[in-house]
Amino acid sequence: MRKALKWFKRLVLIVFGLLAIVLLIGFVFLKTSPQFGGKVPENQKLEFSKTGHFESGVFVNFEEIQMEMDCHSIKAMIKEFFEPDPNVAPTKDISVKKLDPSSIQDFPNDSLINITWLGHSSFFIQMAELNILLDPVFGQYAAPHPLLGRQRYNREMPITIEELPEIDIVIISHDHYDHLDYESILALKNKTKHFFVPLGIGSHLRSWGISEAKIHEKDWWQRENVGDLELIFAPSRHMSGRRLDDQYATLWGSWVLKSSNSNLYFSGDGGYGSHFRKIGEELGPFDIALMECGQYNELWADVHMMPEETVQASFDIRADMIIPIHWGSFTLATHSWTDPVERVTAEGRKKGLPIVTPEIGQTVVIDKPPFPQKRWWEKYPKLTEG
Repeated sequence: MRKALKWFKRLVLIVFGLLAIVLLIGFVFLKTSPQFGGKVPENQKLEFSKTGHFESGVFVNFEEIQMEMDCHSIKAMIKEFFEPDPNVAPTKDISVKKLDPSSIQDFPNDSLINITWLGHSSFFIQMAELNILLDPVFGQYAAPHPLLGRQRYNREMPITIEELPEIDIVIISHDHYDHLDYESILALKNKTKHFFVPLGIGSHLRSWGISEAKIHEKDWWQRENVGDLELIFAPSRHMSGRRLDDQYATLWGSWVLKSSNSNLYFSGDGGYGSHFRKIGEELGPFDIALMECGQYNELWADVHMMPEETVQASFDIRADMIIPIHWGSFTLATHSWTDPVERVTAEGRKKGLPIVTPEIGQTVVIDKPPFPQKRWWEKYPKLTEG
């Protein structure tokens, strides 16, 4: 008995020792990893307070969001986490369309807009004779560390950052890891002329060595021109944060890219709300909209749209057609990986909204129909139906 008690005490000490080591490593990582970015300085917070949507040190939405965190919702989240849809990720690596760097360099500029989906919410766009990247995430994990996230569905990207031509503009919608990627920004730092970001995200870029002259921080409804392209930052109904202590510290939103002959809308992330109709009235109609349709849950429906809401939001902004985004690359929710595109295309057919579904790496040329509508995801077998 005494010997067993001695071994039990030793086991307890070992367990607590390992736990202490893990906590120490976590603490050091939180304090020292550049992944987390910078903190907004106090003098900038004073400026934010003049915007009308910055209260008690944080940004707020025009429409309040509800994030249920009672015992019932927490229990439901835990259950979903351990019992996700069996098809939460594809059964094999997704093949992508490879981009020829030389063809990009020589891409004709007489088209209205050339749009290449890089997966999730990342795009390479050629518009108004400018090379533009939207929310460029080229890494394999949408997390500050591989242990904290699932791997990307495709091991290979359509093109590497090194193969890309000089980038005129990088646009960021908000600072979550699946939209603002530290390694990608570092790789783009010396080949990008301008970084257009929401208020506060400049603090991350400065901490990563981006020149102040390249950073353009915008509030909702602010505009700026680069050459013949007008960029307008518009609202969304979402949130921000890269650490445990910086939730809502930086702004989030959507972007409008307007040239003399074309108009594009990029939704970023966010729940459905009245802002879509206002954007449509003031900045629409749009030749095409890149609309979030994935990574949702009923428990946080205020900050991520359901696919059916994506279609309604597209009508609200007066989009001629849409490309569904925020799906096909990362597992961030517990639904089937194809559920977003299946539901949004079904609703689009029902309501008469053209849905464009390029494969990852496929280029959509706006003035050269027909546009890709192939159900390419169906070639990946499911574990079970349902």
